[in-house]
Formats: sequence, structure tokens, C-alpha cells
Amino acid sequence: MSISISSSPDIQTAISTSSILLVPYEASHVPTYHEWMKDEQIQAETASEPLTLEEEYAMQRSWRTDADKLTFIACLPLPSASSSANAPSSTTPLTLIPGQFDTPTHLLGDVNLFLTPSTSTSPTLLTGELELMIAPTTHRRKGHGRAAILSFLTYISAHLPAILSEYGRSQSPPIPEGDVRLEGLRVKIGVGNERSLGLFRGLGFAWEGKGEGEGEKVNYFGEVELWFKGELTEEGMRGLRER
Repeated sequence: MSISISSSPDIQTAISTSSILLVPYEASHVPTYHEWMKDEQIQAETASEPLTLEEEYAMQRSWRTDADKLTFIACLPLPSASSSANAPSSTTPLTLIPGQFDTPTHLLGDVNLFLTPSTSTSPTLLTGELELMIAPTTHRRKGHGRAAILSFLTYISAHLPAILSEYGRSQSPPIPEGDVRLEGLRVKIGVGNERSLGLFRGLGFAWEGKGEGEGEKVNYFGEVELWFKGELTEEGMRGLRER
């Protein structure tokens, strides 16, 4: 996996593997994203309401600047990503100029993390909710969703202290360094979306049942809630990649 982090506005943080390219959500992606979200099936699968184009631009700015959110746009893999230098285990630095490999014909969907306090009485203990969308039907069932989530989990694992620290600094009053902890990662998936349920179960997500043999529960919105049972460590991520 190749990761590049730069403060230059002309170079993006990018995550590249042989199966996927993840780039930050830029304003240039909004028109394509807006068209995706007009699809009623996508609205149902993501539990989303259609926004105006202006609202979509505002949402993009929020996802890029708010400390409780992290998002990447999923793109087709780089042409050279099949080389050994860009294999999932690689740490070769990658620089990506916006508009080069993230044009509308390259875009696949998005992957998101949203942080919220786990309880109203414990603002320093957070739950991270993951979201995934592969929009074009022609690119589904090709492994892009699994690759996007796996790459995203690897990124979160490697940068978790910085992610939690930024969240703490954004609070009022700020939460001291090191006090913010992540209780766990979860996904909420429509009970009929067997494709997504199977994908996340295959990556170590499971329902937190209260009794032996008890089936998965469906919430008021018709969703099943699954929690990540793996470890957000380098070893844990290596194990997922080898599945």
C-alpha cells in the first residue's frame, strides 16, 4: 500500500493498491457525486436524501474540514498499480496531482468514517461509523468495495492517534491529548443488502449479540448493525489482507 501525505494544496494524500485508489473528496468530484445520488437505489442503500448541487458542495466542504469526519473518494486503480512497488504491502511514497487519475471516468464511489461519542456521559469514548458506496453498477462485484474498506481500515489503523487527537482539539473545551479513545468501528446496513452484509462479515465485522444463538437484530430503520471484531494494528491489517 502506498501512502503520501503532503501539506501542499497541489498534492493529495492518496492510498493506492493494485485494486483501488483512494483520494480526498475534492470540489471537482461533487458534480459526479451529485449525479450518483439521484439514483433511487443508491439513496435506499445509503439511507440518503437527495441534495441540491449547492448543498452537495457544502457537504463536501464539511467532510473535508470537520474533525469528526474522514472521507476518501474511491477511484479505479492507477495504471501502474499492478507492479510490485504498488502492491498492498509496499510503503513506497506516492504523490498524486489532483485531476490526473480522479476524473469522472475514474470515480467509483466513496468510503467514510464518522466519529461520535459512544455515550452522552463519556465524550472521550468514541464510536466510528463506516460507510461505503460503489456507485456505477458496471463496477460492482469486482472487489472494489472490499479493496476500498481494507485500504481505509489500514489508513485508520496507521493514523488513529492523529485522527483522535484532531477530534479532541476540535471540541469545546478541547479534550487533552491522549484522552480520546475509540471504542470500536461499526457499520449499519439494510437488512436486504446481502452483498454489503457479506462483504463486511468477510472483513471481520459481526453483530454483538446478547445471547448464545441469538440472531442479528434489525433496528427501526431496517438496518443490521455490525461491529469490527479485528484489531486495528499492523498485524491485524496484514491478517485481513491475507484472507
